[in-house]
Amino acid sequence: MPCYCDVSLPVPLDQPFTYALPLTLQHRVQPGCRLLVPFGPRKLTGVVLRCHDEPPEVATREALRLIDAVPVLDSHLLALGQWIAAYYCAPLGEVLRGMLPLAAEIRAGKVYSLTDAGRDATRQLLIDASAEDPMVQVLRALESRSLSAGYLARKFPLADKALRSLEKRGFIFSEQVQRESDPLRAPSGKLRVELAGPVADLPKLPKSERELLAFLELHPGAHNLQDLESTVRNAGAAARSLARKKLLKLAREAPAFTAAADTRVPHVLNPDQQQAFDQIREAIEARRFQAFLLYGVTGSGKTEVYLNAIESVLAAGRGALLLVPEIALTPAMAGQFYARFGDLVAILHSAFTDTERAGQWRRIREGGARVVVGTRSGVFAPVRDLGLLIVDEEHDSSYKQEETPRYNGRDVALVRAQATDACVILGSATPSLESRYNAGRGKYTLLELPGRVEARPMPEVELIDMRVEFLETRKQTTFSRRLLDAIGFRLANGEQTMVLLNRRGFSSFVACRSCGERVQCVNCSVTLTFHRRDRRMLCHYCNYAEKTPVACPKCQSDKIYFLGVGSEKVEEELHRQFPAARIARLDRDTVTGKRQYETILQGFREGSFDILVGTQMIAKGHDIPNVTLVGVVSADIGLGMPDFRAAERTFQILTQVAGRAGRGDIPGTVLIQTINPDHYAVRLAAAQDYAAFYEKELQFRRLMAYPPFSAMANVLVRSEKQEQALRMSAELSQFLTPAPEKMKIMGPAEAPVARLKAEYRYQLLIKSASRKALSGLLHRARMFALERKWPATALVIDVDPLTLM
Repeated sequence: MPCYCDVSLPVPLDQPFTYALPLTLQHRVQPGCRLLVPFGPRKLTGVVLRCHDEPPEVATREALRLIDAVPVLDSHLLALGQWIAAYYCAPLGEVLRGMLPLAAEIRAGKVYSLTDAGRDATRQLLIDASAEDPMVQVLRALESRSLSAGYLARKFPLADKALRSLEKRGFIFSEQVQRESDPLRAPSGKLRVELAGPVADLPKLPKSERELLAFLELHPGAHNLQDLESTVRNAGAAARSLARKKLLKLAREAPAFTAAADTRVPHVLNPDQQQAFDQIREAIEARRFQAFLLYGVTGSGKTEVYLNAIESVLAAGRGALLLVPEIALTPAMAGQFYARFGDLVAILHSAFTDTERAGQWRRIREGGARVVVGTRSGVFAPVRDLGLLIVDEEHDSSYKQEETPRYNGRDVALVRAQATDACVILGSATPSLESRYNAGRGKYTLLELPGRVEARPMPEVELIDMRVEFLETRKQTTFSRRLLDAIGFRLANGEQTMVLLNRRGFSSFVACRSCGERVQCVNCSVTLTFHRRDRRMLCHYCNYAEKTPVACPKCQSDKIYFLGVGSEKVEEELHRQFPAARIARLDRDTVTGKRQYETILQGFREGSFDILVGTQMIAKGHDIPNVTLVGVVSADIGLGMPDFRAAERTFQILTQVAGRAGRGDIPGTVLIQTINPDHYAVRLAAAQDYAAFYEKELQFRRLMAYPPFSAMANVLVRSEKQEQALRMSAELSQFLTPAPEKMKIMGPAEAPVARLKAEYRYQLLIKSASRKALSGLLHRARMFALERKWPATALVIDVDPLTLM
């Protein structure tokens, strides 16, 4: 029997920790299980990597408790986590924690106990002090047993202050604990109840429990527990009690999906769809790894190809995983899949509560769901015998995580598929340059859908030069005359309009006419955005907020003016222009809860709104047949960003939002307002010419040695003190130079956003012809930071960055 195990813990250290296994655990612990272990004064939950009989050179501590009877990460997922940690230069423990959405199953907390000195003091205080003294109340409660901080806070109103004082005096000590959550504590409305088996030879039970069992015998199947409470008295308490006695099964309600009626019947594939599907099906049936790039114009029926491919993989007895970039797309996509595949579908995304995600994850792992729809983190779903991974809108930057581990969900999907002999479909109307380049080199198989389904025409796109508009009207306006006329025409005909402005808020910034001062964030080197509805100035990076100024904070002048336009202002101006129109807005400000995405989109889909205003959230994936007009308020937002991907992102968002128009029987029109009508990204998006854009952008990337012609990493050094950040970045630059052959290190230089969340930031941009050489250099940089004992958050390494901001 192995006596030791290596455990990966969620700490920013690049090493496993070895623990001794007590006799009771030696035959039960396996790689992939979670284990509760002591770590300094704390108790942490880690993942077992290896069990062995090799005693370490230093004294070991004993593991405390095994959390999982069977591994929660199989060998494939463990290997995937180790690849992510190595490739993206991230601590393995943090990677594995991100792969497991099971935080809700473990409750962390603090437990207080009396010290010997505290017991002596208790006796004296009980004699001398008043019984109303908070310290006396706490000590008296702790005399017989240890108690949690939460219990003491609920029991005694002034417990927090008393606990701090008693701990400072040495009368009590605290201990960090982690315990498993009770799944039966969920609200009744979120639980389903059914009999665990035949009811016979029952022990003596309370009346409410007998009544509940009798009802379930007469009405077999699963019932919502809250619904039963109106029929059976005290049904909630009775059900929980019977579940603990193993007489009933309690499970969380699965999320409900809505699906259009026509999605229940599979559509007949057109020749292009059939040709693409045939190639995918052949690879699925051969059970081999193959990556497909499905390039289809907007409205070409990529989803129907996905559905047919999933039917093939299910027929082969394997599972499927679909990734979508936005939470907003998950319910709509899941609804279509649920209509086709029923209860085989599970949904995973970050807007669910921890408990909801854990419930779905368990259902997938137990084989209850063989088709999974999720956002970025869904790539780690424990699908049994995974045979197909689909990455919809594969170009989208949402697949890239912006915090450690900074992985790209698309690339992780490819690695996972390769390890399990599964197929991958990367779908997009505007593929990323890297994916299209890989297809051109034969690394991926290119499948094309050149036309819309049912021979529908592509929308007619028109560029509106706002410079000419200003010269003709002598007014600085948000909307051109042409766009306002087009919106009015659609309203008169009962058709719907989408209006895009990829900027939140009402005004971009506030400035003083007297001295030129701009109101800036106290934590970041950016201006605050004015949000009129909330009556505040807000930083979109750190969420710092302050009241809207009535006078200049620098010179006290009252000559304050608001500049720039955001989606909130667009909505207000549309209300002014069209008072009778029903207008909705979809951006991060209106969508504060997980259900609001669905509510707004479903309302627009059902015709409750005439106009939908929004940011890039409205640009992708939505199929609303009555939308015949799309207006882009400003195509130039983002073009001037100091980022080599600025033109690609502009082309993608313009092409994607144009594709929302004309998806029904009536042809669509797209009006794009711009002050740069000659910029190739804007011009080629209007022409809907991806091939020409790809060639033009590829030429620029080749000339500047940007991806896909090099491997790239962005190395950030940050600190709350500017001098320290500058010193550390200079030291790191000196350590890494001279650069190895065929590698270029640029910097250190101030990051485009020089201060973010109260930290100063300096960056080094590294390009390399060899990915292996780049990885070696980055690991050397990490070791340098560890040896110099830099703070854990001082060094940020972003491999394959999608933004340099």
